[in-house]
This record gives sequence, structure tokens and C-alpha cells, in this order.
Amino acid sequence: MLMRSRMKKAGNRNGKRSAPRKNNGGFGRFARASARWTGRPIAFFLALLCIVIWIVTGPIFHFSDTWQLVINTATTIITFLMVFLIQNTQNRDSEAVQLKLDELLRSTHGAHNALLEIEELSAEELDEIKHCYARLAQRALKDLRNGKSDLGTPDVKRKPAEKE
Repeated sequence: MLMRSRMKKAGNRNGKRSAPRKNNGGFGRFARASARWTGRPIAFFLALLCIVIWIVTGPIFHFSDTWQLVINTATTIITFLMVFLIQNTQNRDSEAVQLKLDELLRSTHGAHNALLEIEELSAEELDEIKHCYARLAQRALKDLRNGKSDLGTPDVKRKPAEKE
């Protein structure tokens, strides 16, 4: 209920409905634009053109160490910077997908709401839950092989968590 009221407040300013706010932060906006631009075919062909120009200039510069250093330095710098842009884009996309999955879990009758923040659990807790779902899958497969339906939402049986 609290989340719903927060979501309504975020989309309802001055009594008017509005579109969800987008992050207009400088780096985020730059990262999104860069990711969109560098993912296009024209960016690939421009990079390819740079390499062709570099290769063609090889005989002019007698394939010197400086000539080689130019391409090595340029590609290293571009790669270094792109790692941060890609990571920013990946983090944002991953968080958006996680929120969408959380909303599906929250709105699905019979789903376990404890899974909403499953990514915050320890490796041991994740392994325990994974084992429970593996048992459910094995049981469902056995039922299918015996001509039974695998539909339904059987409860995940977990032993109570031990206190540390």
C-alpha cells in the first residue's frame, strides 16, 4: 500500500497525472546517449574507417613505433572509457528488469513475496532456495512422465533459517 501511494505521488504532481520522471543526471544521460550511438552500425563503420586509415598510413610513417603506439593508445583509452559507460548502462538495465520482476512477483497470487529481494541473500541462502526449486522441478518432471499435470503452485518447503 505504501509503495502504491508513493508511486501515485511520483506520477501525480499538482493534481495532474504526468509521465514517470526520467533521470536527467549528466552522466546518466551521457551514458545512455553514448550507448545508443556506439551501438549503431555507423559507429562500427567509423571505427573500421579509422583502422583502415591507420593501416594506409603505415607505409607513410615506415611502420614506426610511434605509428603503432597511436593505435594502441587510442584503442586502450576508448576501451577503458567504454567499460564505464557499458557498466552504467548494464546496471540501469539490470535494475529496471529486477524491478519489473519484483512487480510481477508482487502482483502474482501465490508467489512468494520473500523472493522480492532475493538478490540480497547470502550464497548459502540462495543455494538452499535453488535446491528447493530443483526438487519442485524434479517432482513436476516425474509427474509429467507419469501422465499427470505439472501445473499448480506447490509451496516451497524450507527449513527455518538458523540464527548466526
